[in-house]
Amino acid sequence: MSKINAALERLMELHPSEIDLSLERMHRVLKALGNPEKRLPPTFHIAGTNGKGSTGATIRALLQAQGKTVHVYSSPHLVHFNERIRLGGTGRFVEQEPLLEAIKRVETANDGHELTFFEATTAVALCLFADNPADYLVLEVGLGGVLDATNVIEKPLVSVISPISKDHENFLGNSLEGIALEKAGIIKLGCPVVVGPQADAVHAVIERKAARQRAPIWFQGQEFSAWEEGGRLVYQDEHGLLDLAPPKLAGFHQLSNSGLALAALRVAGLLESEAARAACDKALRSINWPARMQPLYEGKLCDELPSNSEIWVDGGHNPGAAKVIASFLADLTDKASRPTFLVMGMMNTKDPEGFFQQFEGLAKHVMCVPLTTTNAGRSPDELAKIAHRAGLSSSAHGNLDRAIAEVGRRSLNEKEPPRVLFGGSLYLAGEILERNGTPPQ
Repeated sequence: MSKINAALERLMELHPSEIDLSLERMHRVLKALGNPEKRLPPTFHIAGTNGKGSTGATIRALLQAQGKTVHVYSSPHLVHFNERIRLGGTGRFVEQEPLLEAIKRVETANDGHELTFFEATTAVALCLFADNPADYLVLEVGLGGVLDATNVIEKPLVSVISPISKDHENFLGNSLEGIALEKAGIIKLGCPVVVGPQADAVHAVIERKAARQRAPIWFQGQEFSAWEEGGRLVYQDEHGLLDLAPPKLAGFHQLSNSGLALAALRVAGLLESEAARAACDKALRSINWPARMQPLYEGKLCDELPSNSEIWVDGGHNPGAAKVIASFLADLTDKASRPTFLVMGMMNTKDPEGFFQQFEGLAKHVMCVPLTTTNAGRSPDELAKIAHRAGLSSSAHGNLDRAIAEVGRRSLNEKEPPRVLFGGSLYLAGEILERNGTPPQ
């Protein structure tokens, strides 16, 4: 991967800031590249705060179960950059050589002008998607919506907006309505939009934006619904009911994400045939989206923790994500009384106190660790103090080895093997998956 890393380092040097929200630079470089954004397959464009990736993964699974080929663009990656770009022809992450060729094309077209890393890599992805045939593209927004680098597509097949909450306040502001307006920026003139569960204020913002754009809109809980019944996923819209297998992805919130994905296909006219509906069961059983309440059953980390530990990895990093994670773990605790330990690392741009508050009364102890693959992580000492302020027992550890050893020591006094959640950041989740020998495939 050394060649890829060197090429990515060059792209990082094209702009002094990691994030500088604007579309001017994107339009310039895409024009120099021959406008690949105008030669894309029919596109599902996904924005939101929580659930974007899971919803996109479900859309991909639903389409592939029908025999369709699907490009996917998502971010950030967990272990290797290639994870951000999946090509429909192979169904796998982009290989090194075509990725290097596309990076070189973008560098040449850009000709040394300022371009943020995400803008450059989005241009790389759009080139690859335009040049390689596929039936559909699942395109995930990076940050916000209005000025996100992916928002250069003019006419998506469907715009999809997952649940919105506060995150990236340093770029999007502290107003929930303002954040919603940014994310609703992916709604295009006359293009249908499906919307996941939202707070009332967010609902109103999205509804007004869709009305201005004369975009047909379907809200979860109004035009369509999804719920669990008898261990099955039930999806309902104006066309009737679908009785389906529950999604493979863990967590009650995945029922909602699956419903949002099913609605996106319905609106696109891709759930009309009996064969398409029958394929849904297969799809829901096969969804794979790493580091979203992902259980680990084997691997190096499993051998390092106490015998019969229950291990989970999740990259959720804001209070909204923590709320659904804590709800899922609380439900597990009701069924099996294992002690719950958290091993957490977090970025310095997040709200750790709001995150930790969701686990009060649930987590027995939080072990705080540094993030080793970014310079923007909070120190373990600071994080432990914030966890304590949020009402949790906590300790700081200089590395993962020490945190894992602490889990072992604390488990000696427990009647049941521990339940351990590694999370707080996709950076930490990626480090855990690599350490365990189970990187994304």
